[in-house]
Amino acid sequence: MMNITPTVKQLLIINIIFYIGSQVLGAQAYELFSLYFFENDKFQVWQPLTHMFMHAQMPNIMHILFNMFALYSFGSALEHFWGAKKFLFFYISCGLGAALLHLGYTYYDVHSLLNEVSSLNFSKAEVHTLLNLDYSTAFDVNGRIIDGPFKTLMQKVGANYEQINIILEAVGKSKVPAVGASGAIYGLLVAFAYMFPNAQLGLMFIPIPIKAKYFVPGILLIDLVLGFKGEAIFSGGSGIAHFAHLGGALTGFLMMYYWKKSQFDKNRWN
Repeated sequence: MMNITPTVKQLLIINIIFYIGSQVLGAQAYELFSLYFFENDKFQVWQPLTHMFMHAQMPNIMHILFNMFALYSFGSALEHFWGAKKFLFFYISCGLGAALLHLGYTYYDVHSLLNEVSSLNFSKAEVHTLLNLDYSTAFDVNGRIIDGPFKTLMQKVGANYEQINIILEAVGKSKVPAVGASGAIYGLLVAFAYMFPNAQLGLMFIPIPIKAKYFVPGILLIDLVLGFKGEAIFSGGSGIAHFAHLGGALTGFLMMYYWKKSQFDKNRWN
C-alpha cells in the first residue's frame, strides 16, 4: 500500500476540518460554503471552490468516507509521480470543472422548465423572485397557496394548476446546493486510468480485479445510470449532482489529453 503523500494528507485534513466545522455550525456553514445556483441569492463567488470541501451532513457519513478513501487511494499515486504543485493544480481544476458543468446543467434544467410556461411572460425580475421563493410564505402546512406575493403573481399571469407545478419544479431544482469532493475525485479516477491503464483495481463488492482502463469507464457509466435512481457509488446517498461528477471526469480527461499531447507530463512542477 502506497504511503500517503503530503498534499493528499493536507487535503484530507482540510476536508475533515470543514466536515467537523459544518456539523458544529450546521445550516449556517452549508448556506455559506455549499455551491448554489448562480441565480439564487445564496450564491457566492467562492462557492465553486469551497463546495468541494463540504460533504453531506450526519448521519450520511459515507459521503465523506468514500471520497476521502478515493482521494487517498488514487491521489497519493498521482502526486507521487507528478509532484505536489501539479497534483494540486489538477485536483482543484477538476473540482472547478465539476462546478461549472453542474451550474450549466442546472441552468439548462431550470430554464427548460420555465420555457414550458413561457406563455405566462414572466419578466426577469419575476423569474428572479420565483427562483428565490420562500415556500413558507407561499404555502400553508397543507400545501395550499396562501395570500402573498406568489399567489398575487400567479393570479396576475393567469397560471393554471399544471403551470404552477412546472414552476415549482423549476424553483425546487434551482434551490438544491451541491457539496462534495466527488467532482475532483472523478478527475483523479480518469487521470489514474490514463496513466496506469493496466493497473488492477477492484471494489469491496467486486471480488475480481479489473484493469483501470475498464474499471474507471465502468464506474462512470454505473454512476450515471444510478443517477437516474438518485444513487451513486462514490457518494453514498441520494440527491447526487451527477453532472458535477461528469464535469470533473471530463476536465480530468481534457487536461490529461493536453498534457500528454504537449509532453507536459514529463515535467515536475516542484
